[in-house]
Amino acid sequence: MKMPKPPTGGRTAKASRTGPSGSPARLDRDIQARIGDQLRAIHDSILKEGVPDRFVDLLNRLDKPKGQE
Repeated sequence: MKMPKPPTGGRTAKASRTGPSGSPARLDRDIQARIGDQLRAIHDSILKEGVPDRFVDLLNRLDKPKGQE
C-alpha cells in the first residue's frame, strides 16, 4: 500500500500548541474524561471483534519452521 506524500512547498500544516495568550493550550478535565471514555469504548469494541480465522491460520503457518508446511 502506497502512503501519500506530504505536500511540498509553502507552509506546512501544524497544530498550534499555544493558546491566545501564548501559554500552552490545555483541555478541560471534563473534555479529557470524555475523550478518554470514547477512546476506551472504541478500543473495547475492537478487542471484542477478535481475530478472523484466516489471520489465525496465516499466523500459524508463519510460525511453523520451513519444510513443515
